[in-house]
Amino acid sequence: MATNKFDAIVIGSGISGGWAAKELCEKGLKVLLLERGGPHEHIKDYNTATKEPWEFEHRGKTTMEQKQKYEVIHRTGFVGESSIDAWANEKDCPYTEIKPFTWLRSYRMGGRSLLWGRQSYRWSQMDFEANEKDGVAVPWPIGYSDLAPWYDYVEKFAGISGSKEGLSQLPDGQFQPPMELNCVEKDVAARIKKLYGGKRHLMIGRVANLTAPLPGRTQCQYRNRCIEGCPFGGYFSTQSSTLPAALKTGNLTVRPFSIVTKILYNKETRKAKGVEVLDAENNKTYEFESRVVFLCASTLNSAWVLFNSATDIWPGGLGSSSNELGHNIMDHHYNLGARGTAEGFEDKYVYGRRANGFYIPRFVNLDGDKRDYLRGFGYQGAASRTGWQREIAELSVGAAFKDALCEPGDWTIGATAFGEILPYHENKITLDQNRKDKWGLPVLAMDAELKENELKMRKDMVTEIKAMLEAAGVKDISTWDKGHAIGHGIHEMGTARMGKDPKTSVLNKWNQVWDCRNVFVTDGASMTSSACQNPSLTYMALTARAADYAVSELKKQNL
Repeated sequence: MATNKFDAIVIGSGISGGWAAKELCEKGLKVLLLERGGPHEHIKDYNTATKEPWEFEHRGKTTMEQKQKYEVIHRTGFVGESSIDAWANEKDCPYTEIKPFTWLRSYRMGGRSLLWGRQSYRWSQMDFEANEKDGVAVPWPIGYSDLAPWYDYVEKFAGISGSKEGLSQLPDGQFQPPMELNCVEKDVAARIKKLYGGKRHLMIGRVANLTAPLPGRTQCQYRNRCIEGCPFGGYFSTQSSTLPAALKTGNLTVRPFSIVTKILYNKETRKAKGVEVLDAENNKTYEFESRVVFLCASTLNSAWVLFNSATDIWPGGLGSSSNELGHNIMDHHYNLGARGTAEGFEDKYVYGRRANGFYIPRFVNLDGDKRDYLRGFGYQGAASRTGWQREIAELSVGAAFKDALCEPGDWTIGATAFGEILPYHENKITLDQNRKDKWGLPVLAMDAELKENELKMRKDMVTEIKAMLEAAGVKDISTWDKGHAIGHGIHEMGTARMGKDPKTSVLNKWNQVWDCRNVFVTDGASMTSSACQNPSLTYMALTARAADYAVSELKKQNL
């Protein structure tokens, strides 16, 4: 018999929601997992993952119609014929740009866990101390020691491959064997290490692609088609990893096409009693009850749910008493870097399509280095050898042209920088009550931008990578800076930050909403600062930690 009562409700099935479902189910709770999009089954629904390039009707390109329907995603290079259906329908789900904002969403089971870049880095104690040290925003209520055991835990389950480097700004973890740098990357890494006295490092990326099998999953096949879904389970996603674990317990109920419109708040108990759901297919409204709610709808959508909850008590929504809900939006700014040609490797080639690149950890504003801006940046890049697609203008016809394209081209190497954005209160989202989505619900209005600190940083981000490549002997170097609209990094953070004081933050150190202790927010909304490392591994650790605490508190009847 169907029930509307559960021990826990998890909103969202992406990286954080998948982890919340797994942890709560494995600890014995009956869990309802709500996803606003449709189902998407592991292997079965990876419809293009085994297609050959010539089997695509448009040879991988999107159509003019799709470009009009998905205008925002086409601002990026993240879309092609094989992945276009993975992204949210922008006509059905619009938003308002007070300032330019690139919001990339995936409304289906697993969310962006099937689309992410899989780069997985721990934060350091320096990152957790930065706000307090710099007098920016509010201090983090936790430090590295609070998350270290949870980093260990999630790395082992997710399967993170990487090398141990012994760097204080980028702590080592529980890694599977690293993938290998190619010959050009090794040469440039050695030159950088020597030229900069061991203060700069080029290393293989730490990535959630397996180099050794785990139960139910085999290692990465070097196909580099991760965005289409991996039939081998070679990388971490909700579908390949946390969802099967949760389902195995027999404690999970999954409900797709479920748009959570609000968290239901009980004035007398001052707790959440459940959620209200709008069925995306039949437009009917349902209520589901639970003892605890994990809100993991992604940074901006989690804020949207809170905005619409308990408005009879707090006009700004559940968690708004500090006036920080919806504020402090962050991302990682990039879209700039350098590339050039590496000579002397004409007799070398590389096989397979490594689903990874190199990483250069942050080196500015640490170890005695001081810049005219706060925080720092890292680089992600790769070296490769061009193939037959290259253009040879002088040999445009005939046999000579054909012969030239039978030989591999030059080795090139390039990198793009990812910089930290500070948590500015004025970078915010609000509800646009004058604009509605397909279901008649108000949409978000985005009002956020880069400021002076980031603009100063961007100059160094280009200058430093160019200088490193030049020092390493790379030739014909070109640089680029295409500008950055917040959201383009797909690392949106903030809106419901953690803190030590309910007057200045939305969540406490356990990711609980100060105003409603049985609601936990563990996705990017909870972040108090952004560091410059990819954030998903930290979301996983925060979620596992919060779930463990929630179950402990439920057993003590504190929730």
